[in-house]
Amino acid sequence: MHNFFVKLIYILNIIMLVFIFTNCKNKVKESANSPKESPPVLVDVMIAQKEPISNVIEANGSVIPSEQVELRTEVNGRLIYLNIPEGKLIAKGTVLARINDADLQAQISKSKVQLALAEKTLERLKQLLDVNGLNQADYDAALNQVNSLKADIVYTQALIDKTVVRAPFSGVAGLRLVSPGAYVTPATVIASLQQTNELKIDFTLPEIYSSAIKTGAIVDVEVDAIAKEKGRAIILATEPGANTDTRNIKVRALLKGVNVNPGAFVKIYIDAGKERSSVKVPTNCIIPDDKNNQVILVKNGKASFVNIQTGVREANIVEVIKGINVGDSIVVTGVLFARPDAKLKVREVKKITTLSTP
Repeated sequence: MHNFFVKLIYILNIIMLVFIFTNCKNKVKESANSPKESPPVLVDVMIAQKEPISNVIEANGSVIPSEQVELRTEVNGRLIYLNIPEGKLIAKGTVLARINDADLQAQISKSKVQLALAEKTLERLKQLLDVNGLNQADYDAALNQVNSLKADIVYTQALIDKTVVRAPFSGVAGLRLVSPGAYVTPATVIASLQQTNELKIDFTLPEIYSSAIKTGAIVDVEVDAIAKEKGRAIILATEPGANTDTRNIKVRALLKGVNVNPGAFVKIYIDAGKERSSVKVPTNCIIPDDKNNQVILVKNGKASFVNIQTGVREANIVEVIKGINVGDSIVVTGVLFARPDAKLKVREVKKITTLSTP
């Protein structure tokens, strides 16, 4: 009987040990299968705020004189006088060339003689008309003859004036292209005349930048790419409409503070971002996607991925047009380790000025 109880106790102890071992093994498996909570990702952030935008546009332009003209005659004829001081300053109204007008001078002399005779005849007829010795029709015919001769003289004098070429404004004469005695027509260029005391520049810009061009605005100009000589220009006017082929607008500006020849090539620099501000972020915190660009914001201690629309790009900075509000916390370091809704731990708040340096 005693041996029976001993064996029973022994069997019970074995069963108890097996139960305890099995239970512990199951707990170990459960603990092994249960996921461990990941520690928060350590990140640096910047606070979104409005920053001035720098968007410098480069355009090509040409220097033009303030006034320029090709000197031509208005009538056909032979040059009997030519006074073109090449490269010299010419005053306005100076006679530069004359065409042979001998036939016109003879015609006007003839008309003047006829006019003198017609006026004497008209005076005699007027005396007869006053005493009713002449009918009104005869007097009117004589008066018409006088007026017709006067008109012929005015017309002939206008033709004579066309044989004279005068300087339309004060300027520097170009190279002479004809010689005295040459037969010229209105298609013949005698020389050029340019007013170089004030220079202008013409350039074109895409129509989307038309808002950056205002009359009176100042732009930077580089007139010598080798010497890097720079000046400024004041916007005078723009074409009212864009070119339908290129969608560009033509701009004219007055050049100041530089010495350059008309026709020279220049570069114009215009800050299209002036007086404009937007949220800017470092380029390395943007996550490119097939359709959108994303950044990570810290919201309630977790990572929130948001789509953004970018604008102007600088060296290491990108303008964000849409997707970020002022005051948002943007993750700038640790971007690769963050996952959607993952816990984040902010290590430091940085400024855009320190992040923009290479």
